This record gives sequence, C-alpha cells and structure tokens, in this order.
Amino acid sequence: SSTAIAKSILTVSQSWLNLGASVTVSCELSPPSAGWRFYWYKAVPDLSQNNYRYDPLPGNISGTVNNSIIIHGQKHPAGFACRAGRGNPEYFTFYSRPKFIWSKDPHPAASLSVSPDREQHFTSESVTLNCGGNSTEYRVKEFTESGYLFQYNCSTWWSTTGSSCTFSSQWSHKSVFWCESGSGEFSTAVNISFQHEGLLLVSPVHPVTEGASVTLGCRLRGENQLSNVFFYHNDKLIQSDSRGELNISAVSQSDEGFYKCEHSGKVSPQSWMAVKAKPALKPGSSSFPVMLVVGPVIGVVLLTLLLLLRRFRQTKGEAMKW
Repeated sequence: SSTAIAKSILTVSQSWLNLGASVTVSCELSPPSAGWRFYWYKAVPDLSQNNYRYDPLPGNISGTVNNSIIIHGQKHPAGFACRAGRGNPEYFTFYSRPKFIWSKDPHPAASLSVSPDREQHFTSESVTLNCGGNSTEYRVKEFTESGYLFQYNCSTWWSTTGSSCTFSSQWSHKSVFWCESGSGEFSTAVNISFQHEGLLLVSPVHPVTEGASVTLGCRLRGENQLSNVFFYHNDKLIQSDSRGELNISAVSQSDEGFYKCEHSGKVSPQSWMAVKAKPALKPGSSSFPVMLVVGPVIGVVLLTLLLLLRRFRQTKGEAMKW
C-alpha cells in the first residue's frame, strides 16, 4: 500500500540558531499523498542501542493536521524527527532521519573541544576531539556537507585516551562534529574542514566571547608562519601589511562574520567566526570585588578624619589655655 512505502522526510528552517530563537520544523512525504496526520519527536541519544530514542514532543502526542510546527525558545542543541499516520486503525510511516538544531548555548550539558583549535586543517593532519560533561560515556557524530551522518565510538574507531579521540582524514571535505553523552545530552557543534593543499585560515572553532581577544592566522602546508597576508571580513579587505596575523584585542558583535586570508595570490576558504555575549553577572556578584577596593578606602578616610578631629580638639584646647 502507499502507506507502507511512504517515507517521512524532516526539514528545518535553519540549523544554527541564536539562543532562544524559534525554528520551523516540517515533515514531507515521499511520494506525496493526502489524508495524513503528522507526529513530532525529540531524538534522544541512546548509546546502549547505538541509535536514538524518539520521545513525543509535549502537546503533540495526538499529532497535527498541518505538516509543520514552530518550536519556540530553543535554548539547547537538540535533534528532532517526525512520522506520519493515517487510516483506522492508523498505520504509520517509519521515523524520519533525525535533523539537528544548534543553538548558542552558553552552558551546554556536554562539551566538545578541538585541538588544534582551528576550523580548517590539511588532510593527514591529526585532530583531537575531547568530549566532556557529567556522563562517563560519549560518542562523536559527524554530519558531512554531502548529507551523510556518521557516528564513532572513539575506542573502536580512533586512537583514544579517556574521552579524547584523535583522527585524521585522507580526503577533502567539510563536516559538523558534536558529542552525544550516555545520559542523552548534546554538546554544541563545530565545523571542521580538511583540504589537500592551498592556503588555510587559522580561526577558532567555538564562538568568541565579547571583550575577549582573538588572533587569526594563515598557513600553507609545512609553513605555519607567513608574512604579507591580507585578511578579509565579509569579503571586505581589513588588513593589508607585512603582518601575518590579524589581532582583535576586544571582540564585539560587529566582528562576527566570514573571514578569509590571501597570500601570494592564493586565497583560503572562508570560515564563520561567531561572537557570543558576555555571561551575565549573578545578582550581588559584582559587589564583592568592589567592596574589596572600596572597603579599605573608606576605612582610611574615616581614620584620617578621626585623626584630624583629634588634632583639631588638641589645638583648640591649647588655644583656650592662652
């Protein structure tokens, strides 16, 4: 029947979100047909089954007639899936492949660090991914630019030390990497690319905090230090001198965007440098450092006033004796 062969395909309006933004999630059927209800799920990592567990989204257990919904206030990285059903009794399609949404979560439940801390790498160079958080078990996921999803158990596939995985690639490609924990949590995601030759931009994989300093560089295979490098921000030339690095002493939101470098007629691929807001101070947290400075100053001022008052009284007493 058409129900048995219909395939659910999930799409998202955007994959990279600002903190708290909304996203539209749609479920399409291939081949298209009418009379379906659509069901929406959160894809929760299940390392014991080497797969995902699909939990119904709150308020959508009975499904929707519309084939799209809006998810409001997305604050954490998450995976989503859908399926469709029709008939009485109701027959369901298989779950769609999960799609992932990445938000600028300042405090993700799981973390991912990359060493060396740069997005662009040459093929055959070693890259180390380190998963961290409250779990004791992690897997690394890779979603390639061509649309393939891979997962790795570090101890099985790559050289591993604890929760660190070291690997290299022999082919040019660009992928999104992230960690998933045994307790069902996602880390933030990072872009990592590999290429055989040419010029590479050296830029951080994670967002840079407002007010922090950052240094961008440029490199050729076998040559890490270059001079006379041009740097571009959103295709606009911003530095063209003998220096080989671009230093931004205090990053602001206006520094967010695409960067690339040029050297001896060669141009690197561009990379996106994201900027995140400074973490908000907790109520009352700023008063402690201030009191460390103001407290002693007030004490010195009061002591001085007391000494002056005492001196004034002594002088006045001596004047009355005359």
